[in-house]
Amino acid sequence: MNASQVTRKVGSWVIQQRIPAGDGPHPLLLLLHGWTGDENSMWIFTSRLTNNFITVAPRGLFPTPLGGFGWHPQGKRSWPSLEDFKLSVEALRELISSQNFSSADLSQVNVIGFSQGAALMYSMALYHSPGVGALAGLSGFFPEGSSELVEGRPLLGKYVFVAHGRMDDLVPVTSARLAVTILEKAGARVTYCEENVGHKLSANCFRGMGEFFKKHGPEAVDHK
Repeated sequence: MNASQVTRKVGSWVIQQRIPAGDGPHPLLLLLHGWTGDENSMWIFTSRLTNNFITVAPRGLFPTPLGGFGWHPQGKRSWPSLEDFKLSVEALRELISSQNFSSADLSQVNVIGFSQGAALMYSMALYHSPGVGALAGLSGFFPEGSSELVEGRPLLGKYVFVAHGRMDDLVPVTSARLAVTILEKAGARVTYCEENVGHKLSANCFRGMGEFFKKHGPEAVDHK
């Protein structure tokens, strides 16, 4: 199935999107970049996924001091909290709508998040768990202040792929291990991949993510 990839402005958002041919409904995959990234940063992660679904990569709402964009206002804390991401979570909910993506199946949005984008993804899942499908958190961390929501097991039955490098000097691997513990406490079914790399996705974990989405993500759904 052929798909065209274009950059588009939707309200205050700048997004890059890829939409398959045909009327749909097509499953939707949301790509959330890390700190200092933009709408072009995440497409490498789709190379092992087929393009039979709508893929949306938004630019973060907040410019960073180092260039690029992030997902929360810059504060004094080095590690953002669940509350810090709330503005972006609610803005994304408005963006991912039938008005903006008329051929999308929005019953459950699948998400890949990298670094800070993974933390935003976890925040989305906690605040609005019925609306998310399969999730992949790459080189990420779990936002602080989420214990109360986690105790309600909002992610019961959700599938989550977590990957991290043991030599990551930006987000320590202990953050990923803690995220796995929290996700499982929240009820998620977690697939974890840890390799001897830095702040990136290893080749082995890349393959693992591809298999994960074939089994649990948009590719597991027949949308012919």
